[in-house]
Amino acid sequence: MEVYVSISTAILLSFFVSVVISPLIIKITKKIKFNQPVYEYVEQHSKKSGTPTMGGLIFLFSFLLPFFILLKGNHTMANVILVITMGFGIIGFADDFLKIKFKHNEGLKPYQKILGQLIVAIIVAVFAYNSKFIMGETFIPFTLKSINMGIWYIPFVIIFFLAITNSVNLTDGLDGLAGGVTLVYLICFIVILLIMIKKQNMDYITANEYTNIIIFVGICIGGMLGYLLYNSHPATIFMGDTGSLALGGLLGSMAVCTKTILFVPFLGVMFVLSSVSVILQVLHYKRTKKRIFLMAPFHHHLEKKSMYETKIVVIYMVITAVMGISCILLTLFLT
Repeated sequence: MEVYVSISTAILLSFFVSVVISPLIIKITKKIKFNQPVYEYVEQHSKKSGTPTMGGLIFLFSFLLPFFILLKGNHTMANVILVITMGFGIIGFADDFLKIKFKHNEGLKPYQKILGQLIVAIIVAVFAYNSKFIMGETFIPFTLKSINMGIWYIPFVIIFFLAITNSVNLTDGLDGLAGGVTLVYLICFIVILLIMIKKQNMDYITANEYTNIIIFVGICIGGMLGYLLYNSHPATIFMGDTGSLALGGLLGSMAVCTKTILFVPFLGVMFVLSSVSVILQVLHYKRTKKRIFLMAPFHHHLEKKSMYETKIVVIYMVITAVMGISCILLTLFLT
């Protein structure tokens, strides 16, 4: 019962902080003209010109205060998750800043962005491989049986981080899309963690680590709820790469620290769709000079098919919820 009270407190406190600081951050970003350059080849987005960006700062700041107030005892893994999230957020912030400064959609050069992500991913991979809580292991989806990848765990985690951070980044193309999908993902993820902590025979220290991660997930849920009040269509502020890369780092580090990496393709199926649609589009076009989709990622294809932005967001969130509930049920019955 105590953990449920802590989760509820975490959600409410983070939500409150997010709602309180949002108007201030929006006002500041408007005043210093941190406006998001929009894609000129997406005609539906022309009316969004002038909307401030770097809204990821809202939920990043809303994570911090509750984190230091609510987390107690052993929370090394939660600390790692927070640091990684902020690390990717800094890379995104640099990218956004350059976009705004030079007023175009290219911030950091692709190699610069990948290099920054790679450095953080390598640090995480080496840490996880040597951590006594992880030791290069990951759970087989929906079970408590784990596999140890040995030294291959390091390149596996590096590739995983590059994949998840860029997949979330690609999904951030419509008002409330990346934030909404992430919110549903986190809600399902926290239920799965609660099931796993209940069914595992953990020692006190490990149980405390997992409990603090669960509380931190609650903090993230509250922060995202508050942020979405201002990012849902029509958005008052965009999260920018500051937010999307940070969310990718958040989801990736949570998966690594809880040994649930192999759950991510199921829970994050819509993030996978974004990446796969881009990869297929690029490969097919290079080979045939023809496109599979009207525009990639896939949510822009749906826009080009005249589907309303809000409907696309709802579809993505519903599919994520259905996959999440399926993962919860499978975890409940197979563990």
